[in-house]
Amino acid sequence: MNSARLLRAAGAAVLAATLLTACSDDGGSDAVPRDWIRKTYTPTGADWVDANSSPREVAKAIHSKRAALDRASGGSAEFLRYGDDMVTVSPHRGGSLIEIEDYRNGYHRHQRHLTYWPNPDSASFRGGGPGEGK
Repeated sequence: MNSARLLRAAGAAVLAATLLTACSDDGGSDAVPRDWIRKTYTPTGADWVDANSSPREVAKAIHSKRAALDRASGGSAEFLRYGDDMVTVSPHRGGSLIEIEDYRNGYHRHQRHLTYWPNPDSASFRGGGPGEGK
């Protein structure tokens, strides 16, 4: 009897691991390529830096790795929208600072540059997460 429970527990663990991998932060087609950013750029607290490239060059590289749903520019920064998140690439000490944040927070912070992006507080806004707005 114990081996049957052990077998069920092992099966449940494998299933859980599979689901977690499928739902990882780099999993969806509209998700920020976080793992790639972590491997490519230098961490600085919760953000990353590229000491040698302009915001436009960094945004282009990130967009090339995984196409953003939308892009915008303003105030010398570049903005990439990915489902429920956004990436802001701004000038930093001759290079670029890369920030990943929740779309709602990022939108409110940079709203003046994102004039045609959907307002996350509007009734018609649909985020990019699973089951959002359905």
